[in-house]
Order: sequence, then structure tokens, then C-alpha cells
Amino acid sequence: MLIKKRYETVISYFRKNMPVAETELVYKNPYQLLVAVILSAQCTDKRVNMVTPELFKAFPTAKKLSETEPEEVFEYIKSISYPNNKAKHLVGMARMLLEKFEGTVPSELDNLIQLPGVGRKTANVISSVVFNKAAMAVDTHVFRVAARLGLTRNAKTPLAAEKQLVKHIPEELIATAHHWLILHGRYVCTARNPKCNICGLKEVCVYYKKHPI
Repeated sequence: MLIKKRYETVISYFRKNMPVAETELVYKNPYQLLVAVILSAQCTDKRVNMVTPELFKAFPTAKKLSETEPEEVFEYIKSISYPNNKAKHLVGMARMLLEKFEGTVPSELDNLIQLPGVGRKTANVISSVVFNKAAMAVDTHVFRVAARLGLTRNAKTPLAAEKQLVKHIPEELIATAHHWLILHGRYVCTARNPKCNICGLKEVCVYYKKHPI
């Protein structure tokens, strides 16, 4: 199957079967989403959503978070993966927001990745979800699903996968496609024992052709 046809088929499937695709992180403003995405690295959204209500109650603004110490933040996020590092990142992020960006989450990728705890993936999430930009955040789910479906070929890094995906997905669909691939990877195309029997894309799936059930 030609790559153009493959993308058209996958996009058509998701548009029909997953018309609404959004982040599962619970947040009320850009600051809260930034905190939640930093916490979500190598951690489930479900776990993050269990922790953030009390965290946001204690630190409702970047200014409030910037005035505390990592040790205090740690107590709120200790059930999250890598809580020591993430506590330091959160406080450092809040302080930089105040010092460099007047307490406002920046919209530009180059500015976002300056913040402690914010890599390209996190910056792309903020860009697409908050600012509705055509940014493709490639996490483990996106990387895996895109490769299995044959949307990416020989992509050895998340950045390589990102470049291939944004090249072929219409710009106005990139932000949504990010969530399509994540949610499909989270609930259907799981890392271990993918649920190929309920997947509507198995007929075009490169992985399925090699590992039919």
C-alpha cells in the first residue's frame, strides 16, 4: 500500500470511530496542564489525575509554586514515578515562568523547552492542546502505533517519527491525530498483547501482517 493511501485509510478510520480525541489529563488552565504533563512522564494519566487536585489546591498558580521548595512538592507527588526529580522540575519550571515569562506559559516551542522538566514531547503537547498548533508530540504510544501501522518507517527516534508524521498528516488534523494514536495505543494497540481482534485497522497494519492472531 502506498504511504499516501495508508495515511488516508488510518485518518478516515479515526475520524469515523474516534471523532472526539482529547487529552485524558484533567486541567483548568495552561499552568495546570503544564504541571500535569511534566508529572505524566513515564506515569499514567490516571495516576496523575489522582495527585493533581490536592497539588493544585496547595499551589494554584505558578507564583505560589515558585515560592515553595521541592521537598514540600514531593509530599504531594510521592506516588508518582520519579517524584524527587519531578518535584525539582516543577519548582524550577515555576520559577523560570516568573523570571522569564511573567508567570505565563509561553506558546513557542523554543521557549517551552527552556523550562525545567520540559522536553520536546511535553512542549509539543502544550503547543497543540493549549495553543492549537500543528504540533505532534511523540510519546511511547505514538511511536509504537505509528510504526506498527506503517505510518513511520525506520524511525529510530521520536523526532524522526515526528517528522514523518507531520509530513503526511494534514496540518489541521495533526493535534487531533496525536490523541488518536495515543488513545489507540493506550486501549487497543498496547505494548504487550495488542488487542488485534478488536482493532479496525488490522487489515492495513504492518505489525498484524507479521503477527496475525
